[in-house]
Amino acid sequence: MTVTTQTEPHPATPAIDGRAAWRAADTATGNGVLTGVRVLDLSRVLAGPYTAQILADHGAEVIKVEAPTGDETRGWGPPFLESGASSAYYASLNHSKNNISLDLRTDAGREILAHLLAGADIVIENFKAGTMARWGFDYESVLSERHPAMIYCRITGFGVDGPMGGLPGYDAVLQSFGGLMSVNGYPDGNPLRVGIPIVDIVAANMAVSGILLAMLERGRSGRGQLIDITLLDSVISILHPHAANWMAGGKVPQRTGDFHPTVAPYQVFRAADGDFFVSAANDRQFRSLTETLGLSGLADDPRFVSNGDRYAHREELVALLGERIARYSRADLGRRLEEAGVPASPVHTVDEALQSAQVRHRGLFIDDDDYRGIGVPIALGRSGHRRPRPAVPLGSDTTAVLTAMGYGADRIAELRAAGIFGNP
Repeated sequence: MTVTTQTEPHPATPAIDGRAAWRAADTATGNGVLTGVRVLDLSRVLAGPYTAQILADHGAEVIKVEAPTGDETRGWGPPFLESGASSAYYASLNHSKNNISLDLRTDAGREILAHLLAGADIVIENFKAGTMARWGFDYESVLSERHPAMIYCRITGFGVDGPMGGLPGYDAVLQSFGGLMSVNGYPDGNPLRVGIPIVDIVAANMAVSGILLAMLERGRSGRGQLIDITLLDSVISILHPHAANWMAGGKVPQRTGDFHPTVAPYQVFRAADGDFFVSAANDRQFRSLTETLGLSGLADDPRFVSNGDRYAHREELVALLGERIARYSRADLGRRLEEAGVPASPVHTVDEALQSAQVRHRGLFIDDDDYRGIGVPIALGRSGHRRPRPAVPLGSDTTAVLTAMGYGADRIAELRAAGIFGNP
């Protein structure tokens, strides 16, 4: 049974200004195209926080609200950063945000939330379906009427209606339910989870797209709207080409390991010093590949003339190519194939990828005294972006945000003593 903490009713004062909570929004300049946009991040774990972080990267001022217990990903380690203040997992999804802690089970916590909602341009939440309505903040019947310009992004597992509406969603569960696991892995092995939380990440990027589309439309109509993102929609949207192949041919797609389901060769081979990926997706690339490997006649072999032929005789082709590729080091073969115009690469480990010269050149790995982490992956030609700043400890900005809104020191002290911000 959940015990709800109650505080004595405290009348809201006209001095409270929800927009002032984002005290940097009106003065921030040069941070990106979303400078001045106020985002209230009520989400936790991955899809919602990552959505808000992408917006922050491009200038939006984000306030993340966490329960006094904190976003559970703060504890998803090791490794932990800042002397245990948060995990690396949490830090990589919550940089460049201000952070406040509120117990939204309490009247006082919800009073503060109401002011924050009034000041937000964009709201992102991934609560269990019905939670915001239970607190009196249902978007369709309350917030859309009270704040007609608000853009409200709701992220759920399966949606809020339908046969599975309201069920919780988890990345691996949706990889399984949505068919992704069934096509990932080797034919003689088990279905495999993709090694990153791909469904959550796709959902976040779809949420950003939806928010930007809604902002464009709001510029015309002056009205906000609901962005309804689900993990189910996200995983179904990325089943290419398997969904299309089944619709056209009726054959249920199967696991093919590192083979491509329709292109050959397009897979990992073993070089002399490690794994190496080769893609020869058209006839020109295949001929260049065979010439580089000293197999000049192979491109004219009737078994391998076209992609359809190569796919039909894939096992024979792989054996021939594999024997030659095994003679080369990854670096040597990579240089040769690059010069020949054949897409190929060593299979890098994560540390090799992050420290590669091109990744460094693109600013995708930042490692200095101020910040160590992934850079901003969306580069605009004229408009800059915010330089990431590290994620902060739970509740770091609570007092400053409430003070900016107009809460007096005595009232903030009362709320703190009552446990509204966590353990007093």
